[in-house]
Amino acid sequence: MQQEIEIVDLRRLTEVIKNKYNYDFSNYAMSSFKRRVQRIIELYKFASVDALIRKLSEEPPFFREFLSEVTVNVTEMFRDPSFWREIRDHILPNILLNHSSVSIWHAGCSSGEEVFSMAILLKEMGILDKAKIVATDIDVDVLQKARSGTYPLKNMDINQKNYVRFQGNQSLDRYYREENGKAILDKSLVEGISFREHNLVSSAVFSKFDLILCRNVMIYFNQNLQNTVLKMFHESLFKYGYLIVGSKESLIWCEIANKFIVVNNEEKIYKKIKD
Repeated sequence: MQQEIEIVDLRRLTEVIKNKYNYDFSNYAMSSFKRRVQRIIELYKFASVDALIRKLSEEPPFFREFLSEVTVNVTEMFRDPSFWREIRDHILPNILLNHSSVSIWHAGCSSGEEVFSMAILLKEMGILDKAKIVATDIDVDVLQKARSGTYPLKNMDINQKNYVRFQGNQSLDRYYREENGKAILDKSLVEGISFREHNLVSSAVFSKFDLILCRNVMIYFNQNLQNTVLKMFHESLFKYGYLIVGSKESLIWCEIANKFIVVNNEEKIYKKIKD
C-alpha cells in the first residue's frame, strides 16, 4: 500500500522544481497536484517522494517526463459538440461582422485535438484562410504531438461520434488518412497555425486576440493563479473579444469579472466589454 503523500513533501518537491527548473507549481490546486504526483510515484515505482525528488535533482532529462505526466490533459476532437455548434453558429459570425479576419489563441492546447477541431470548423465555414491561430502549451512533447497531427486510430471513433453530434457537413474521415494504426490529419489544416511553448503561470501578454480558448486548464490552479491568468487573458483580448473556459470553470468570482459579460453560461463563453 502506497503511503499517503504529505503536504510538506509536496512543498519540498515544488521548491526543488522551482529552484532547478524555474517552473512554479506552488499555485497549482493541491489536491490535483497531489493526485498526479501519486500517479507518477506509482508509474515509475518510486519508493517515496524523496526518491522522486532525488531523480529530478540528479537527472534533468527526467523533468520533461515528469512535466508531461503532471500537466497531462485528456482531450478529444469536438468534445462537447454543443459548444462547437455555438462557436460556428454565433461566436465566429459575430466576430466577423466587424472584422475581415479572426485571431484565435488556444491556451494549454495539449496534444492539439481542440486545435484541429477548430481548423476543421473554420474550413467548413470557408474562413480557414482568414484565421490566425496560435496554440500554446507548457509541455514541448505534447506540442510536438499536436504539430504532427497524428493520433491513435482507435481514438477516431469517439472523435467521429462527437463530429456527427456537432453536425459537421462532411465526414471526419475526409480529414485524415490511416497509416500503421494511426490517423494522420491533413497538414493543410494547420499550415497557418503557430504552435509555441508558453507557460501560463509565468508568461506575459504576447499578442492580442479576438477569441481565447482555455478549457479545463485552470481547474488545476488555485484561486490566486487563476486570477493572475485571467488578468493576462483580459489584457490579451481585443475589446469585445471572447474568452472561453471549461465547463467546471467560471469568471464570476474573479477580480476582472466586471470587465466581461456572460454570453453563454452553459458553454462558459464570456465577452470582454471593458479594457
